[in-house]
Amino acid sequence: MKAKSIFVNLPVKDLSVSSEFWTKLGFTFNEQFSDNKALCLILNDGLIYSMLITHEFFQSFTNRPIAENNTTQVLIAIEVESKEKVDEIIKLALENGGSRYGESADHEWMYYDRFADPDGHQWEIMYMDETQIPQ
Repeated sequence: MKAKSIFVNLPVKDLSVSSEFWTKLGFTFNEQFSDNKALCLILNDGLIYSMLITHEFFQSFTNRPIAENNTTQVLIAIEVESKEKVDEIIKLALENGGSRYGESADHEWMYYDRFADPDGHQWEIMYMDETQIPQ
């Protein structure tokens, strides 16, 4: 089994706030899958996306309540090319409406830091150097 692509669906309160936040972090959207009910955030074009869906529309896909932004149901980790890129994205997130929910960690072979977006979804930005994993 191999997934062709991944779409992580997340409820958001305000699409314009989400659009502005992710744009300031340097991400773009797939306009073909975006409208006034959802934005398709491109994490790795052709492979990984996050559908940022208004609460009202999101609720039409489930019979369960949407979690409040003070609960955790998923941690989303994004791997980037360097420790510097981790720090850059975290800095931009915090400057543009994100909040810190934990401190950075450096395990020599893996470095990561974390933020919550304006809707409270928790994201980890990480860099891994698999050649440095202890044997």
